[in-house]
Amino acid sequence: MSNAAIGVLVMSYGTPESLESVEEYYTHIRRGSAPSAEQLKELTDRYEAIAGGVFPLRENTDRQVSGLQDKLDTAEPGRFRCYQGLKHARPYIEDGVAAMAKDGVKRAVGIVLAPHYSTMSIASYNKRALAEAQKHGIELVCVESYHLHPSLIEALAERVREGVEAVSAKSGGADVKVLFSAHSLPERIREAGDPYEEQLLETSRAVAEAAGAPRWQFTWQSAGRTAEPWLGPDILETMDQLAGEGERALLAAPVGFVSDHLEVLYDLDIEAMDHADKLGVAFGRIRMLNSDPLYMETLADCIREAAAKLPS
Repeated sequence: MSNAAIGVLVMSYGTPESLESVEEYYTHIRRGSAPSAEQLKELTDRYEAIAGGVFPLRENTDRQVSGLQDKLDTAEPGRFRCYQGLKHARPYIEDGVAAMAKDGVKRAVGIVLAPHYSTMSIASYNKRALAEAQKHGIELVCVESYHLHPSLIEALAERVREGVEAVSAKSGGADVKVLFSAHSLPERIREAGDPYEEQLLETSRAVAEAAGAPRWQFTWQSAGRTAEPWLGPDILETMDQLAGEGERALLAAPVGFVSDHLEVLYDLDIEAMDHADKLGVAFGRIRMLNSDPLYMETLADCIREAAAKLPS
């Protein structure tokens, strides 16, 4: 690829590369404040619980970046060059931008592996990327959201249809209710008019309609442990309520996430599954997007559209 190629900064939250790097990762999340021994043990135990401490998010992200590069090359050979930038692990967002600069990239597009915009999530990624790009004289435009892209909705609807069928079979033919979910954020985003919650509801409505799944509701998961209130109810509370109302089959559809990672493999596959067993409710989860061709197509479309806004 030539230096005239447009850089693509593919950003995501990041994950530790090994159990030994969990403390460094957790300290970065906590803005330089080291976790207590108890906090560190709790997080390390969770990673050990998902397949003995395997770190699938890092591998998934690598595959997503590679798959996106292939999709862009198929559409426009040699025009784009993908780089990775992580929020809380190496290579950091700033590292990804610096790598672009080292390769002589002058124009770039930034995109986050999360479909829904929030001032507390996507905006923070983009702010860091734009600040670093300015230091290096790189013209950067950032994608803000892609929560209603037709290929994204199609991929998620396919997963919901197959998930409903599997949970129905598991329950002996019970009617399945779909629980769309996403990572909770502090409640104060509502007062600020943040679009995150509404975009998630828009995605959920579109997916439910495309999947032919009229019985659904939205819930939250994976809230942070801070003194301020977070958006709720949590999925475990929602499961309690629905079981009390007689629901016997539930499908988790975490549309706020795109990869197999801790919030899915632990919070849903272990914690929520155990909770469902105690409630006597059949429970399942949709397959994550990971590097699904339709998801790669979604990202590639958004990148090409954003690149059209760059000065020539």
